Amino acid sequence: MKKYLSSILTAALFFTVFLPGGMALADGEISTKTKKQTLNIAHRGASGYAPENTLAAFEKAVDMKAEMIELDVQMSKDGELVVIHDTTVDRTTDGTGAVKDLTYEEIAELDAGSFFSEEFVGEKIPTLGEVLDQFRGRTGILIEIKSPYLYPEIEQKVADELISRNMDKPNNNKIIVQSFDHQSMKTFQSILPSVPVGVLLSYSPDGISDAQLADFARYAEYVNPNKDMMDADLLERIHEFGMKSHPWTVRDQESADFLLELEVDGIITDYPDYVDPHK
Repeated sequence: MKKYLSSILTAALFFTVFLPGGMALADGEISTKTKKQTLNIAHRGASGYAPENTLAAFEKAVDMKAEMIELDVQMSKDGELVVIHDTTVDRTTDGTGAVKDLTYEEIAELDAGSFFSEEFVGEKIPTLGEVLDQFRGRTGILIEIKSPYLYPEIEQKVADELISRNMDKPNNNKIIVQSFDHQSMKTFQSILPSVPVGVLLSYSPDGISDAQLADFARYAEYVNPNKDMMDADLLERIHEFGMKSHPWTVRDQESADFLLELEVDGIITDYPDYVDPHK
């Protein structure tokens, strides 16, 4: 009888410990659910801790273990792709004027760190090429094309920067391109179909319809809405259309926790330390 009971216990232990996928018997049922990995995406770098869209902010994001950095791209008067969010330099530098009206030489002289704190005096506005060269292979890069209507052929110029560095190969580089201008994303996708694109969406009380999602799915791999639009139903519908979602922009722990609980595909945040997938 003891030998018989021992055999039963051994079998039970085997099925509890060794079943694939970490499955275990509990109350007569097998559970296979594991927590989904959510990408930690540093918005304009770790912009809660360093001046946005600068090399310092991107370095801080890497130090904080963000899986991707997000940045904004615009174009100088003489055609250089520069990393800055606003269409003017007024808010984040010691200069004034529209980005499109300044040459790269003029932009390169500006101080893009002092507005944040004295610690970053002299920080510069980088070019897209500088960021790609410094961070390729170290972190994923989410490129937002900003106000493309101001910059004819900017989609081709972004594509050229990626192609020249052999960063346009599918599954070889963690590169995504996104924009609020959805026609721009259609254009970029037609130029460089090997690089996934995302559509950004501002908050709308009307939400996102299935008709919109069906249209996005024709050319985009990501639907990235304002975080206040995200709920379980929207995430499920985005996934049903074969796309993923990276809501923006998280600036408080409560929002990060909510999105982590939803198991969104990625979270765009100023504070990478708020997004801890191991919680």
